[in-house]
Amino acid sequence: MRVVCCRRKFTSFPHSICALSSEQVWLPWSLLLLSLKCETNAFYVPGVAPINFHQNDPVEIKAVKLTSSRTQLPYEYYSLPFCQPSKITYKAENLGEVLRGDRIVNTPFQVLMNSEKKCEVLCSQANKPVTLTVEQSRLVAERITEDYYVHLIADNLPVATRLELYSNRDSDDKKKEKDVQFEHGYRLGFTDVNKIYLHNHLSFILYYHREDMEEDQEHTYRVVRFEVIPQSIRLEDLKADEKSSCTLPEGTNSSPQEIDPTKENQLYFTYSVHWEESDIKWASRWDTYLTMSDVQIHWFSIINSVVVVFFLSGILSMIIIRTLRKDIANYNKEDDIEDTMEESGWKLVHGDVFRPPQYPMILSSLLGSGIQLFCMILIVIFVAMLGMLSPSSRGALMTTACFLFMFMGVFGGFSAGRLYRTLKGHRWKKGAFCTATLYPGVVFGICFILNCFIWGKHSSGAVPFPTMVALLCMWFGISLPLVYLGYYFGFRKQPYDNPVRTNQIPRQIPEQRWYMNRFVGILMAGILPFGAMFIELFFIFSAIWENQFYYLFGFLFLVFIILVVSCSQISIVMVYFQLCAEDYRWWWRNFLVSGGSAFYVLVYAIFYFVNKLDIVEFIPSLLYFGYTALMVLSFWLLTGTIGFYAAYMFVRKIYAAVKID
Repeated sequence: MRVVCCRRKFTSFPHSICALSSEQVWLPWSLLLLSLKCETNAFYVPGVAPINFHQNDPVEIKAVKLTSSRTQLPYEYYSLPFCQPSKITYKAENLGEVLRGDRIVNTPFQVLMNSEKKCEVLCSQANKPVTLTVEQSRLVAERITEDYYVHLIADNLPVATRLELYSNRDSDDKKKEKDVQFEHGYRLGFTDVNKIYLHNHLSFILYYHREDMEEDQEHTYRVVRFEVIPQSIRLEDLKADEKSSCTLPEGTNSSPQEIDPTKENQLYFTYSVHWEESDIKWASRWDTYLTMSDVQIHWFSIINSVVVVFFLSGILSMIIIRTLRKDIANYNKEDDIEDTMEESGWKLVHGDVFRPPQYPMILSSLLGSGIQLFCMILIVIFVAMLGMLSPSSRGALMTTACFLFMFMGVFGGFSAGRLYRTLKGHRWKKGAFCTATLYPGVVFGICFILNCFIWGKHSSGAVPFPTMVALLCMWFGISLPLVYLGYYFGFRKQPYDNPVRTNQIPRQIPEQRWYMNRFVGILMAGILPFGAMFIELFFIFSAIWENQFYYLFGFLFLVFIILVVSCSQISIVMVYFQLCAEDYRWWWRNFLVSGGSAFYVLVYAIFYFVNKLDIVEFIPSLLYFGYTALMVLSFWLLTGTIGFYAAYMFVRKIYAAVKID
């Protein structure tokens, strides 16, 4: 991996950062030369460094993709009959961009720095309009009715549509305050009275910041905002000449450009460019896109989560300080032999509490994958919170997550190997293979099946075959050997020291009350951790399924810590109740119950699908529930692992505190 040093600016939103880039692989000796160079010369991360433009320098407008929250299927820009340049050039993309469905390509828009254009015609030859065939017209009309958005970038800054909303509800108040919000991309078109209209004219509004220079130097400019006003103007109202210039109709006299899917349509693709000077500095130019969410709601979420944690802490403290200490004091009395003979509660099962469960290999493998996920998520959220995974570095978050999961295999294998040996396992090679393939195999299998459906739709969201081969090589070339390495050392290490011996003959488990049922335990244990993070879950779902930016990783890191604490506490409470009921089969039950919040995530995902998304077709629904199933599975592994290890430490602690004859 390439180590990149850079200059950090102390601003409200740092974009020039020190990070790791996985796009190139350098030899080990080159890292030493680079580290020596970093001591003298600091430089920016590629793609994140500011670009200085001079007057009339070209500012390239690139297209990213077409997206719709109704279909969840991104498409390439030129999948529709837009005007094309003489040579189409696709940008080299990293792993994250490919998985996101980004296909960044050049466009024929000619924009010059601080140079106005009133109206310019695209792909027009000798004042001849573009003719869409019946098939092309039908495709464009279909994309418009599916609410597709077009995403462009200028200087790596995404285009946004300004929405002005009035915050005052009183219609008689003439001094209404406007609440300005921005919508990512622009709508391809709109429908009105069963007619379909295309936005064929784009009014680009670019904001620049003039850099301070010395008197004898030429001024330089930096792009700090990219807005667009899409318009639909019919062919008859646009007057074009042979120089590819055009005249826009005045006022509201023009009619929109209709697209009739049953016949050929003629139209002009036009655009205009307007520049405005801005006080926004380059380092803060993403604030417009990242401050769309209400911060007060996030603070409410944090306060709500803290209250939940304090509530759990109170319950746990009451159990430990009052009940548990009383139990231990009673159990440790040696005066009354008759009381000792009439033991009850959790001490009664001391000879069976550490009895290995059924399928120890599968349990240790799942917990190893949970440790792998935990390390990956913790590092990604922490690094993103520090500003090292900026949205301007496209695909960096997903690329980092994929590589980290591969490299965290050594920790997952180590924990799984040591636990497997503690559970009296002997086939460490088979256990290591199970750890390396069980969870990743399920993820890869589901993604491959979903990818086949996406391929059938010719969507850019389909992962190309070479990328799938590369992911398989990463899996079997990086993750699998690291899991085996960690498993080997974990299996050789001394197993966990259990404080009491296990009896040869298991004791009989008494009949359990109804509230000790496993499903009831999942419902009881999952509600509080879910309540600590469900508000943040809404913003995460909006970012994933409605194509929004998510960059509130400071809040997410706090919520993650609260989730870890709440899962640990509720797991301890549940295992204590189970042992008091003289049920020593806590291994699998605690793992399942601790991940109970994943059940509520699934319920919330169904609620979100029904109430927030307008998905009616089969394949988009299949994609939603397929990827949601992966999210729920991963969340169950994560929370189940956290709860299991917290409960394991608790059980070892309490049985080490009592005297066993």
